[in-house]
Amino acid sequence: MPRRSSSSSTGSPDTPRNRTPQPVRVRRRTFGDFVKAFLALVALAALVFGVPLGLAAQFGWPFPDGAPGLDWLQREISVQTFLNILTVIVWLAWAQFTACVLVEVKAAVSGVGVPGRVPGAGASQLLARQLVAALLLVGATAASFTPGLSQLGQNLEGNQRPAVAAAQATPGLFAQAQEQASSTAAALAEQAADAAHTAAPGAAAKGDTKYYRIQPPEGRHHDSLWEVAERHLGDGRRYKEIYQLNKDRVQPDGSRLSEASLIRPGWIMEMPGDARGGELVEMPDEAPAVPPEVREQIRDYARTGDHAGQQGGGEQAGGTGGTGEVSLPGQRPAPAPAPVPAPGHDTGQSQAPSGQQATAADDGRSFGLPEALLGAPLLAAGLLGALGRRRRQALWQSAVGAVGGRRGMEPPTPTGAAADAQDALMVGADPEAVRLLDRSLRGLAAALTHLSRPLPVVYAAWLSNGDLHLQLAQPAGAPPAPWQLGQDQTFWMLARADAEAYEDVDTAAPYPGLVSLGTMDESRLLLNLEAVPGLVSLSGDEADRAAVFASVAAELATNGWSDRMTITLVGFGEDLTPLAPNRLRHLDGVDDLIETMDAETRQRRGALGAAGQDSVLTGRTGPAQHTRWAPHLVLLAAEPSAEDALRLAELAADAGRLGIGYLVGTGTGDLPGASWEMEITGEGKLLAPLLGLELDAQLLPVPQQRAVVELFVEADPGDDGPRGPVTTPPFLVDISEQGRPAVYARLVGSYEVIGLDTPDGGRSALQHEALALLLLHREGVHPRVLASALWPRGVTDDVRDALLDRLRDWLGADPDGTPRLATDSAGRLTLAKSVVSDLDVLRSLYHEATQGRGVDNRVVRGRLLTDALVLVRGPLLADRPEGRYRWLTHEIIDAQLPLLVADIGLALSGFHLEKDRAEKAIEALDAALRTAPADERLWHELLRATHATGDAARLSTLAADLVGRSGARGLPPRTEALLDELLPSWRDGVTAVG
Repeated sequence: MPRRSSSSSTGSPDTPRNRTPQPVRVRRRTFGDFVKAFLALVALAALVFGVPLGLAAQFGWPFPDGAPGLDWLQREISVQTFLNILTVIVWLAWAQFTACVLVEVKAAVSGVGVPGRVPGAGASQLLARQLVAALLLVGATAASFTPGLSQLGQNLEGNQRPAVAAAQATPGLFAQAQEQASSTAAALAEQAADAAHTAAPGAAAKGDTKYYRIQPPEGRHHDSLWEVAERHLGDGRRYKEIYQLNKDRVQPDGSRLSEASLIRPGWIMEMPGDARGGELVEMPDEAPAVPPEVREQIRDYARTGDHAGQQGGGEQAGGTGGTGEVSLPGQRPAPAPAPVPAPGHDTGQSQAPSGQQATAADDGRSFGLPEALLGAPLLAAGLLGALGRRRRQALWQSAVGAVGGRRGMEPPTPTGAAADAQDALMVGADPEAVRLLDRSLRGLAAALTHLSRPLPVVYAAWLSNGDLHLQLAQPAGAPPAPWQLGQDQTFWMLARADAEAYEDVDTAAPYPGLVSLGTMDESRLLLNLEAVPGLVSLSGDEADRAAVFASVAAELATNGWSDRMTITLVGFGEDLTPLAPNRLRHLDGVDDLIETMDAETRQRRGALGAAGQDSVLTGRTGPAQHTRWAPHLVLLAAEPSAEDALRLAELAADAGRLGIGYLVGTGTGDLPGASWEMEITGEGKLLAPLLGLELDAQLLPVPQQRAVVELFVEADPGDDGPRGPVTTPPFLVDISEQGRPAVYARLVGSYEVIGLDTPDGGRSALQHEALALLLLHREGVHPRVLASALWPRGVTDDVRDALLDRLRDWLGADPDGTPRLATDSAGRLTLAKSVVSDLDVLRSLYHEATQGRGVDNRVVRGRLLTDALVLVRGPLLADRPEGRYRWLTHEIIDAQLPLLVADIGLALSGFHLEKDRAEKAIEALDAALRTAPADERLWHELLRATHATGDAARLSTLAADLVGRSGARGLPPRTEALLDELLPSWRDGVTAVG
């Protein structure tokens, strides 16, 4: 469809039906256009017919005269052989190009909006598309030579309608042909309208009624009221006038226009009286070229307009018309209050138990934890997962340091607001919901790819009662099983039980731009920011806007349903970059943003065209799905000027198909060029009247934002190693005979508790799990964290408190009467020093050997390291039952323990090698490898110790074992270099084995 740059409107928006028509500049066809069309015809004839005739005359047909014999393989390769091969390649290229021409011609003739793709024919199909488009436009070009013909008749309006009908009768032309044909038709119509306006100044009376029919999509580009207003009213900002004229009126498919940004092909729009352009229809009964069913639809729609006008404008009689709301999936009746839901994350709310949620709502507190993080399960899960990855990365980076004085074995223990934030993340996080959402979306993409169906454009996703509902931009047919149609054709629904059946698939994330905005009626809304057709504006107080922007940025940067992404922050968020330095970037001002996005928009358009793809959605399926089309989301908190806003709106007009999304802040609520408008109130409500939304907004206020960033900064080892002095274990045990504990728990290996009787009944496993959690967190555990860890789907206060009472009774008290389970001043549960685990002893022994008495006493160091290695009996909690201890996924102990054991093994090996005791060193390294088999440092030291024995055969056997373990990936480069030094002939052994 033709598009023109918007121009300023001179009329008042309050008088939409009596605007002074503005002249439209129309580009007329030139003789050069006709020459181009003729040359395209000649080129097509030469390529389709001339090439095969020339090849047949010069080299013959490609088909062999008979079946080749075996002697053909033994013939000498000559120049003629290469010529024959090149001839076959040219024949294949011609066949591919001819197929592209046939596909393009068939699409144009049959009315298909997007021609099918010929495999491997990107540039070839693009050339065929351009040539066929030029050829099909010969008629339109010829018509443009005689623009005055439309004025020869006595009835000027009658001469206008055939051009209108012609533009509507060719919806199947692909983008270039349709745009040029529509532009030509519009030129003829507008010239006729200009003549009519000159001959009869009063023709455009206030009562004139014109209609526009929403066009089918061009590829992935969908019509919008903004573009309709820009083409036919001269200013895209006048889309609100079109919306008000058509709001809540019944459309031909039975639905209603309730959102200015959501329209469907085939809908009828009544236009203001000054609307102009070849795509408009006046008086459908006198437009014979318009299909009869379209005329009937316009007549029926005109009657609804008259009826609405008699009843008072856009509202229906009786005031019972549509509310303009976005329909919530699976709406539940609201007259009576719903019963308290079963504990869990099914409501899309936080992981907090239902009883705890009720208490927090009643007294306005959340046990001292920040409510913003407790009520954001997807955001909390993303932050918690990213924090765990950051801490593991810090551990591995610290592993390259010196063995004896290594720094950073223990991550810093958060304090104050950071500790509260970490507790809130652990309580509020719902990693299971993130996992199901990710698997469901990727599974849908894989199923559609298998069926050769495109991904539908998704505007939003709703998480409601554990089910996932996708709200589509327009109907896309029946979804693949196990997905089902929702409340109408624009909703696809997946039940939680079906989502749990999905497994991980190697498919690119189809909708990485989904981000939580808040909840409404116990349903959580995720907006697909990259699919919005234009700018999304956010108005409200600056501090409230900042909290929304921070929440959106943090979730996008850490969510678990995306692969790669670029998030550009402007006017805020410079301190948020530690959350995801590879995703988040900060720009200083709007000028830098416009320059950057202008270049990227042009680059993405060119890349899509070169790839023969119509949108990033098609680019996310197929062979190149993992290498391109990552979304770029722009969060602009600084309010732009009107000129900058219009420039951004121009860039965003085509952003939906390019994978670019814009969220722009404004203090006034009136952002030029905004497609969707939202407002955040001081009460934490996110309002979007045109979308019918009133959400409890998801926010990340400044205090919580700083606390979360502090967690990431403290976990980052930086360029010079971890911050601060050499890290001391959080809990040191008295390893002398006098320090024998009253309660001793073995966690490294099989779980065993010594010093306590086994609890009675079926609650023993739960008490053991609670004790393990407390032992791994000597700094203390918040009661809500403990409850969310043991009951990830939620629990009531009385059940949690009953468990704590049983745990206190089981642990008992010290001889002086001090309870072994106490509560500190911050409300966290802590264990007495008389309750110890073997992990505490292991850390204390290693610390004493490398930073205590063992530093200056070699004998003591050897004894302490040997005692420490004896404690290692296997992995952490080796026999834990399936389905329990899921909270360990949030911990980094699974990375800490192998590193600690490897350090002990390396230190003890070095201790023995100092005295040339290679066999003892090998024993220590073998013991450490049983717990840390993937630690490359242990294998290197084992190679050196084996080499020190002087047994070449033993070293060769070890080298062969290493090669076998490496598999198809091969040995790491440093390991290969070490083997080259110690055993130069190792490669010969590998070749012999192979």
